[in-house]
Amino acid sequence: MTVASLERSAGTAHFWRRACRHKSFVVGAILTALLAGMALLSLVWSPYPPAEIDIPAKLQPPSWAHWLGTDSLGRDIASQILVGAQNSIVVGVIAVGIGLLTGVALGCMAAARRGWAEEVIMRAADFTFAFPALLSAIMLTAIYGPGLVMSIVAIGIFNIPVFARITRGAANAVWAREFVMAARTSGKGGWRITFDHVLPNIASVLIVQATISFATAILAEAALSYLGLGTQPPQPSWGRMLNEAQSQLFQSPLLAVYPGVAIMLSVLGLNLLGDGLRDLWDPKLARAR
Repeated sequence: MTVASLERSAGTAHFWRRACRHKSFVVGAILTALLAGMALLSLVWSPYPPAEIDIPAKLQPPSWAHWLGTDSLGRDIASQILVGAQNSIVVGVIAVGIGLLTGVALGCMAAARRGWAEEVIMRAADFTFAFPALLSAIMLTAIYGPGLVMSIVAIGIFNIPVFARITRGAANAVWAREFVMAARTSGKGGWRITFDHVLPNIASVLIVQATISFATAILAEAALSYLGLGTQPPQPSWGRMLNEAQSQLFQSPLLAVYPGVAIMLSVLGLNLLGDGLRDLWDPKLARAR
């Protein structure tokens, strides 16, 4: 093994030792793994088909037959929670992916080109911020109709200026570093410097923001589904489960508790994971720990 590979191995081992001692990172990783595990499990197994209606078994309390009980149509709550995790992850991955890819490209272009290009991109980002995900979804729904795709597009559009601003700010700091000036002196072009030097040095910032945006996407999708603008029946959604539970709130309050807890733990886990990664990758905090 070379000296460089040994140093990388030692650095990786040191990172994971600090990560295991970081409470926010550990708790966030466990909760995020639980969300992913629920989604993966539901791909191959669930106690019942989540859309199966059984009116005689409606509003049953938790039992061995129905672990979390049934809703007003006799559907198994545990099955809906498991399959609903799929929906949350799909929305989060695609919406954050749209924002990440487009926003990073625009932010890098603004930092590399400067001048009028930077001004146009940043003013466009400011304009997009005037339309939050909920408002964008309402406008898209009025044109194309409600559905999961419109929710993903609306949340993805909202994420673009978020990543563009963060990328531009972090990239500007890297462009001012001595090694970038040396690369420019050696004849490297703007895009070559961006791929070779800028992106590797801002990757940690982008990963942290991606985890936080993932949590925001899950929350936004639940809100849109609650309003009837997101996932449509019969596909399970935690937000729509909350909407359906409100009419039975006094008769069966647990119907609202289960999806609410699922949303809360998922968002909390991703936020804690993002905070933990930020602390672990911060050089000042890394030296202090």
